Amino acid sequence: MSKIKVAELFYSIQGEGRYMGVPSVFLRTFGCNFTCRGFGMERGKLSIEAEQLAIIHEHTPFKKYEELPLVSTGCDSYASWHPSFKELSPMLTSDAIADRIAEILPHKEWHDEHLVITGGEPLLGWQKQYPDLLDHPKMTSLKEITFETNGTMKLTKDFKHYLSVWKGLPKQGREITFSVSAKLPCSGEKWEDAIKPEVVCEYEEVGTVYLKFVIANEQDFADAQSAVIEFRQAGFTGHVYLMPVGGIESVYALNNKAVAIMAMNAGLRYSDRLQVPLFKNEWGT
Repeated sequence: MSKIKVAELFYSIQGEGRYMGVPSVFLRTFGCNFTCRGFGMERGKLSIEAEQLAIIHEHTPFKKYEELPLVSTGCDSYASWHPSFKELSPMLTSDAIADRIAEILPHKEWHDEHLVITGGEPLLGWQKQYPDLLDHPKMTSLKEITFETNGTMKLTKDFKHYLSVWKGLPKQGREITFSVSAKLPCSGEKWEDAIKPEVVCEYEEVGTVYLKFVIANEQDFADAQSAVIEFRQAGFTGHVYLMPVGGIESVYALNNKAVAIMAMNAGLRYSDRLQVPLFKNEWGT
């Protein structure tokens, strides 16, 4: 039986993108190829908040995710990839994951809820394991899946085929979405490592794909426009969202209106981050 290293598994509403407001189960996997230490920092500087918390954890260990402090800079889901916190993410069998999902769904089975597989980077190391979970008897009535990805991981041949079959089963009405949060220079990641149009275009062969750029200022907006040009030239046809930076409300509130106006003026879509004002971006929301 397949196992997945699970950072978080919880029920909430989707706070971002195409399915904003939809009740969803979030399966957050452990591991990422990026650290995104530039978010919330001046251009060229990197956050050290996650490293500081790792030092604290070494001397006075946090027992569970809910005890971890939120960060105002860098990646707001740092514990899902930082090696110092990996013991907080257990390896769970597909049976255990499916059982837990059934427990947290309001009707104890899938109705209109959405499955969001996120991270970390959910396509980094777990593509072989997902079919075993999705084929589980308790998952058969699931209709919609979103992979929240940074858009740099190619789909394996086997997983791409599996998703095509899963989606294409007759009369099932199933939907697969790739929410691609491509990382701009404000994340601290290199452009050539983060902007992979050929990978994202391949996702469109399997499901609906949209781009979601985290924006703090006009420079980030210009970077997003440059990235969109590269994606369009490669053949990408999906929608583009701009989303304000900010894992805590004080940072988020500084620029959400400005980012919304940028999106309006450019004819792009705006994505809020509902988990910030509603739930203060606490773990498990």
